[in-house]
Amino acid sequence: MSVLNILAYPSDQLKQMSATVEQLDESLKLFIRDLEETRLAGPGAVGIAAPQVGVLQRVVIVDVSNMKKPCDNHGHMIMINPEITDWEGMVMGREGCLSVPDFTGNVIRAESIVLNYMDPAGDRHEITCNGFEARAIQHEIDHLDGMLFLDRLVSRRTDLFHRKIYK
Repeated sequence: MSVLNILAYPSDQLKQMSATVEQLDESLKLFIRDLEETRLAGPGAVGIAAPQVGVLQRVVIVDVSNMKKPCDNHGHMIMINPEITDWEGMVMGREGCLSVPDFTGNVIRAESIVLNYMDPAGDRHEITCNGFEARAIQHEIDHLDGMLFLDRLVSRRTDLFHRKIYK
């Protein structure tokens, strides 16, 4: 396994649409292992999407189970071709991103989502997610569609913040 290079804003590659995964083969499984290793190497990263490392495929990893504030969640999820089929409510929250290392921002997202995806074994899932888990999944799916949280800020003047540096 290896840690992959994370593309940073304003890379044009981050603005591209990702292709649907057609084959669940050994090379995809090896890539997912490297993607997970990359997520774990990030500072407190709860999610990562394939486009963040320059691979334009619809693959996302999200794990909010180790957050300081406990929340209902589905644990560690590797999602292939994820699709939000329904959503409810809207709530503002602060987001950061491995591809935007110097800033965080306030973004309005759905409070609850219904999600369909396939896991690496090829099994299909439909789940309902709420709160921070729903936010993290929406954030990562945006990467698959060539969007960053910066594109969803209500105002760059009032909702964008320099990231604090913790020692």
